[in-house]
Amino acid sequence: MPANPVFRRIAGSCVMAGFICGTVFIADANAADLTVVTWGGTYARSQQEAYGKPFEEKTGKTIRWVNYNGGLADIRAQVKSGDVIWDVVDVFPSDARKGCAEGLFEKLPEEVVTAPDESGTAEGDLIVPRPNDCVSPNIIWSWVTFYERGKFGDEGPKTISDFFDLERFPGKRGLSVFAQSNLEMALVADGVAPGDVYDVLSTDEGLDRAFAKLESLGDQVVFWSAGTEPLELVNSGKAAVSTGYNGRVSEAILAHGADYEIVWDGQLLEEEWFAIVKGAPNREAAFEFLKISTTPQAQAEQARWIPYGPMRRSALKIIRENEPWFHSGQTVMEHMPDREEVMARTIIANPDWWAENGTDASERYKAWMESR
Repeated sequence: MPANPVFRRIAGSCVMAGFICGTVFIADANAADLTVVTWGGTYARSQQEAYGKPFEEKTGKTIRWVNYNGGLADIRAQVKSGDVIWDVVDVFPSDARKGCAEGLFEKLPEEVVTAPDESGTAEGDLIVPRPNDCVSPNIIWSWVTFYERGKFGDEGPKTISDFFDLERFPGKRGLSVFAQSNLEMALVADGVAPGDVYDVLSTDEGLDRAFAKLESLGDQVVFWSAGTEPLELVNSGKAAVSTGYNGRVSEAILAHGADYEIVWDGQLLEEEWFAIVKGAPNREAAFEFLKISTTPQAQAEQARWIPYGPMRRSALKIIRENEPWFHSGQTVMEHMPDREEVMARTIIANPDWWAENGTDASERYKAWMESR
């Protein structure tokens, strides 16, 4: 995972937001026309279906799919040695920024990322703006809170403030071992408007306020570090309510019949990007892959296989107008973290804030966690 403490999810495993590193999807390396590096599991399948198949059908070229553990170390080593074997890489926000600044990624021609929607625009169609000209739109995912329906009778938690209300909704709370999301959600639960979170966090008083809200949970906290653990905590009753990755929780509902209630209020929205490694051996094919993956239709198709949101608003429109959209025949719009209905109460993550302040904030959070 990325080296920055904030984005260093779980070293050596692909568990962030429900990405699972399992068997590498691989063809003969010499036979493939393009190598795409991603996170495995159902997530990789969604990309193969939505982006890979259209690419192969259009170009007649084949793709080698490779799973990795994130971060820039492998990319850095390939670029430095001049022996680049990867083409397209799925990257987290911090790596999207650091990799471009370090010259590890190709600058993308405008036509690669400007596939228009019906209004003729592209950049204005994105939920979050591109941070630089090295990356291409991929997905949106989020941190949410959730619980089992019926746990609190007919009236369960409905807001992020309810997550902290131990009197009305008693029971342990599941929190991740990462400072990110917990500090932001705590501030919104304490009355800060989602759009003001990072301004408040940038002050000593604001950071103290976030930790005071977390402290209000007392000893009613259990911590998780892998994407499956929040579900296990809630299923076992070890946590009455937990934070979790929307993709994990929604997939459990849609694919496995889990009876969870997701609280979208105060969710934290995260970005995910594609980049092309500098000196990629199949550069032109990589450009073509990104042209396809950027289109509204392909972005919508990705959500047919796993409930992460497309980066493009026009893709959300396609999903909404063609429900039931999920591959199993269920509606999926209510699981899109970037749908219009929930955005007013959504925190949009600020990777730049975490790049600047993450080390100190994470160390303080670790100390707080160890004091439980």
